[in-house]
Order: sequence, then structure tokens, then C-alpha cells
Amino acid sequence: MEYNSAIVLAAGRGRRMQSNIPKQYLPLCGRPVAAWALEAFEHFEPVRNIVLVTAPEEIDYCREEIVRKYGISKVSRIVAGGAERYLSVERGLKALEGSGTDYVFIHDGARPLIDQELLSRALACVRECGACVVGMPVKDTIKVVSEDGWAAATPDRKTLWQVQTPQVFRYSLVKEAYRRLLEKQIGSVTDDAMVVEKMTDSRVRLVEGSYRNLKVTTPEDLECAEIFLKKNQISG
Repeated sequence: MEYNSAIVLAAGRGRRMQSNIPKQYLPLCGRPVAAWALEAFEHFEPVRNIVLVTAPEEIDYCREEIVRKYGISKVSRIVAGGAERYLSVERGLKALEGSGTDYVFIHDGARPLIDQELLSRALACVRECGACVVGMPVKDTIKVVSEDGWAAATPDRKTLWQVQTPQVFRYSLVKEAYRRLLEKQIGSVTDDAMVVEKMTDSRVRLVEGSYRNLKVTTPEDLECAEIFLKKNQISG
């Protein structure tokens, strides 16, 4: 029987939010941002296990004020993250050793607007391809900019996607990719797909996410997320 897990990353500081509270713990429609992301996996039946990665000093807060308070029963472990995102992911993957995980969803706790349809599309894709990320085609023209601020190139917009999370992989594949990354001490990676692309021969498939699947990074993002959540609650 297939066994799927999720790693939810909530160890970042979010300096652009201009708040003393990390962005993933800011209140959003009555509960912390990260609680919404965890709740989505709690209700997604194919995921049976969640590892929450947070800052060491926030483990007790997460356990009491999020996991227990909101009844997130699938969280099996809360582990301390690292100084960089890729180190936090590696610790989450390590926490899944011996669990028998087939596929793992890696998701930013600051993305509270994932839904069941998006998760289902990602799971169907990873079962077929072994590695996929959700994302959406960019809406705007993108410029490549030189170091001194001049436009250097204009890529064809049709070839560009804005990458989101979750990023979903066969567990054995992404675990091996991260093992090689740490062995070679390469730290200049921005997402999990890049690790798999650099460290293995596997290709990564893009699957449709949602323009609503925003990452709460600035105060404006928090306002937008609140509007979307309230609309979901009304329509639901």
C-alpha cells in the first residue's frame, strides 16, 4: 500500500515581512499562516504522515499552539531546521528514514492556500514521473538584468513558469539527491527541483498549481491571502 509523507518548512525568518513574528506564524483569519498549510495535508487522505521543520526555539510553540490546538494529528515529528532552506529540507528527509515513504511533498509553511485539487494533481504527476513541482505560467514579461541594472535579455514568456510548492518526489530519489548535495558541499540551490536536477539524471515535470497559491512574504501578500481564504470559506 502506498505511503506518502509531507515535509512542511516553517523555520524561516521572513525579513521582508517587517515583523518581529516569523511570517509563517502571523495570524491569518484567526490562526497562524502555517496552520492552514498543515491543515490542507491533514485533510488530504493520500498523505499519511507530516514532518514539521521549524526553528529550535519554536518547537514547543508549534507543538502546543498549532499541532495540538488545531488537531493536526498526522504530524509525527517536529524537528529543528538549519541555517538555510536546503539544510532544513535535508533534516526533514532524514526524519522520514525508516517510515517507508514512497512519495514526499515538500511545502513551504508560508503558502497557506494549497487545496485538495492541487495536491491531487501533484500526486498523479509524481506517480507518473517521479519528480514534479507545481507552478504557473508567468503573467508578466521577464527581463534578465545586468549587474549594473541594464536589461540584458528578454526570455520568451511562453517558456517561463513561476515555481511554487509543494514540490513532490519519489522519496528515494530526493533523499539521494540531497545526500550528494551535502557530500559535495554545494549550497547555492533555491529549490528542491534544482537539487534533483543538479545531483541526479532525473528530469522534473511542471504541473499546474494556482495563482492563488501565493507565498506570504510581504504585508501585501498577507492581505491577499486573507481575501482568498474568506472567499473560500464563503463558497465552502
